[in-house]
Amino acid sequence: MSMAVTAAAVVVAVAIADRLAGELPARIHPVVWFGRLVGPVDRQWSSPRAVGTLAAVGLPLLAATSVAVTVWIAGLVHPVAGAGVAATVLFSSVSLRLLTETARDVISLSATDLPRARDELRALAGRDASALSPELVRSAAAESAAENLADGLVAPITAFGLAVVAISAGGLSVPILPIATAAAAWVKAVNTMDSMVGYHSKPVGWASAKLDDLVMWLPARLTALFIAAAVKSPDPLSTGRRWARTPTSPNAGWPMATLAAALHVRLEKPDTYTLNSVAELPTVAEAKQGVDIVDRAGWLVFLAWAVILLV
Repeated sequence: MSMAVTAAAVVVAVAIADRLAGELPARIHPVVWFGRLVGPVDRQWSSPRAVGTLAAVGLPLLAATSVAVTVWIAGLVHPVAGAGVAATVLFSSVSLRLLTETARDVISLSATDLPRARDELRALAGRDASALSPELVRSAAAESAAENLADGLVAPITAFGLAVVAISAGGLSVPILPIATAAAAWVKAVNTMDSMVGYHSKPVGWASAKLDDLVMWLPARLTALFIAAAVKSPDPLSTGRRWARTPTSPNAGWPMATLAAALHVRLEKPDTYTLNSVAELPTVAEAKQGVDIVDRAGWLVFLAWAVILLV
């Protein structure tokens, strides 16, 4: 089996596993293990930026190296074993089913059990939801589904695919599958560090936040493109780009603004940003439609990379 076919098979296997299983149990989840490495970094330091920079560079590199070595050793045992380990690592780096199921649950609860909806929203969005109206809870769920599609699926899959394409095109004599899987793991590690310490209130997370901004530049814009593709129209992309820079994040606004344009609704984080201010906040049906669009966009990501790797 050629490496192109193997890499495409890995992507297809990950798509199937995500749909069937959704997520690995926390006790064996590599991202959870990595989070335990990051945890001790999140405290007061006399030189927080220096410590944070060292951690931002060193910990994702450690994760990527561990993955590369593991996939390489498995491949030495048998090529199928190497592909299986690569698929398992990539599967642990992505999340589509869990993301969309959680968003749909929050949206449904916003109409029937608002306190619980606010509580469940914490799994999607790192914001104080205690005073959010049902409409704002739905907005937050839709925004988070779009934003998390970028770092929860597009970024690791794209890192894997680009590494395979780049190494193959360059004719380099290096183990493609271990390096490509390590690239996905590195991106996921960068995202995880940013989600744990990359806040203005945490000086130790400054480097992690900046690195994540750089890493997510392309995936965020690709996510906006896939959302537009999911509704079979370029209009949400061209319209949404007018609001994409409204959030302070250089990247998060792109998928969120594109989804707001696709749904013709307002998406809003109070006192922070408003996307499509002339529209109304989403109804339950509109917010669920938004999650459906994100779900379709995710499947298009899997399909696109499987095809690209085979061509």
